[in-house]
Amino acid sequence: MSLAIICPGKDPKSWIDAIHSQDPTIDIQVYPNIDRPEDVEAAVVWQHPKGILSKFPNLKLVSSMGAGVDHILTDTSIPEHLPIVRIIDEKLTWSMTNYVVMGVLNFHRQITRYQKDKARKVWDMSNPEIEVKVGVMGVGALGFDVLEKLDYMGFPVVGLGFSEKDDFPFPYFPKSRMDEFLKEVNVVVCLMPLTPDTQDILNLGFFEKCNPGTYLINVARGKHLVEEDLPVAFDKGYLSGALLDVYRTEPLPENHPFWNLEKLTLTPHIASVTNPSAAVPQVLDNIKRAKANEDLQNLVDRSKGY
Repeated sequence: MSLAIICPGKDPKSWIDAIHSQDPTIDIQVYPNIDRPEDVEAAVVWQHPKGILSKFPNLKLVSSMGAGVDHILTDTSIPEHLPIVRIIDEKLTWSMTNYVVMGVLNFHRQITRYQKDKARKVWDMSNPEIEVKVGVMGVGALGFDVLEKLDYMGFPVVGLGFSEKDDFPFPYFPKSRMDEFLKEVNVVVCLMPLTPDTQDILNLGFFEKCNPGTYLINVARGKHLVEEDLPVAFDKGYLSGALLDVYRTEPLPENHPFWNLEKLTLTPHIASVTNPSAAVPQVLDNIKRAKANEDLQNLVDRSKGY
């Protein structure tokens, strides 16, 4: 049995070390140097080349290196019967929540404004706080934790998800009531999984329905945002600013207009990074489960896209 690691552009060493620290007997083949494809029974992947998994005739399991699986589900060559699993890591949730809280507090206490004042040697004590009501799009493990922590800090919060929820502990709107959701908030946090229904959801029509001056935080996927609509939303006053951690092309090209948008704060997809030491036990446990035909942890529902 062999485990394939396929993550073009990422250094797999930390994953190899974490796997061998748990089980030094596991045979690991790393793309593109996979010379025994017939031995591969499990693949751990991130942004794998489409179609590559069809080269493994005995593949029994595909695991994402993180919580996201859209990079796997867009590969239509993967057979329907082949199980796909993802990583659920408390540290991922902790890091993501901290990042979003940082973005909300930055907007609430106007840190960017004061940095500009410092550069101009301006002392302006007026309006030191912006009243904030936060709407979180996507109320899974990550989104729920963001709602819970912000609520604990005293911020009014609202959630939006894909379905009706009768017992949700925070004010909640299903996606069918998006317009009402947007009128409730002035900070929008996108934590939705990327599916055909949510791709391009952050577009000019969406921004037009926001309260004027809304602040956007996107930590989900770059394809949620129609990038050319963002500067228009700034110019028209639909958005007062945005914090982005994800982009359609990564790394962000040097000639991308986002680099020069004054109202935009950028970070290089670091809001929440998978810790291999925490992820590997889940991967190895699922390999054992797959061999024994047992239920898998964190199995992806392809019909939902997550």
